[in-house]
Amino acid sequence: MSLLTKISQFFSKNNSKQRIGIAFQQQGISMCSIPAQVQNSDTENKNSAKVIFKHEKANFTHFVKNIQAFHNNHELDGNATLVLSEAQSQIVQIDKPALSETEINSALKWQIKDLVSIAADNMLLDYYDAPILSGGKEKINVVCAPLDEIKKLAIITEQGQVKVSNITTQEFAFANLLPAQHDATLLVCQQPNEEIVLIIVKDNQIFFQRRLRGYAQIAVKTEAELTASVVDDLSLEIQRSTDYFERQLKQAPIHAIKVLLPMKLEDFFIEKLAANTLAPVSLLELPRPYHQHREYAAAIGASIDHASAYTEENIVVGEHFGN
Repeated sequence: MSLLTKISQFFSKNNSKQRIGIAFQQQGISMCSIPAQVQNSDTENKNSAKVIFKHEKANFTHFVKNIQAFHNNHELDGNATLVLSEAQSQIVQIDKPALSETEINSALKWQIKDLVSIAADNMLLDYYDAPILSGGKEKINVVCAPLDEIKKLAIITEQGQVKVSNITTQEFAFANLLPAQHDATLLVCQQPNEEIVLIIVKDNQIFFQRRLRGYAQIAVKTEAELTASVVDDLSLEIQRSTDYFERQLKQAPIHAIKVLLPMKLEDFFIEKLAANTLAPVSLLELPRPYHQHREYAAAIGASIDHASAYTEENIVVGEHFGN
């Protein structure tokens, strides 16, 4: 599968003017709209295109209303990717069934029904291959989400000139921000008020992903609190993940650690983490000119392909705090 994997494809693609990313969070929903790549002859349209960033503070019961507000306030036109939050999706690893590719998806729901909290008749699912342990069985990572909830979100998104082309998870959205490279990189990433995810990417593929617990409020921690326990605890989790990658999966050592934590003390965190790890630690940079909008990283990761660059004057940023 491609790096930005599809969980499902509800609608056919259209000739989009924009690439739209809608990222769900436990306490809000973020949207970015980036103009699709245009031909050099379309300079006038390129210069007048807008890049839109919008955030609505709300819980999942208001997501439909929030998406409708995006439509009401902006003339959206293009292909949209929905990025599911940790609360909306579950990931389990199982042995790959000895079935044809066309038969696997229909069989998976019954194979994982006792491993997840979603009823088998309400599962929207897909899978991606997992690295094979030396001498081990071929395994897959199955991603599932509640069909009834996701269908409502897809239907309200699919209106006017907007088509839902992909549904993905935050892990793949974050991984899509990393430039293509052969060496393995470990990502430490977070959406606002979400838990931290550790992701190891090599050759444009996710080799390892892990969702941590207890870090949703890391953005409000002080320097003293980060130094006292948070950085050390995270360093231990990173070490466990790299040990698994290198020893169990028999992979070469991690080449670098990239951090994407939308908080004021991000640089301080990187400095302290670097003192605890062997691999060099640095900022996971977002593509320009979107690099200042780190709180929208998952939505950006779902939107970018080979997006053209636009000046800061073409970027519209807004935030509305509602219930």
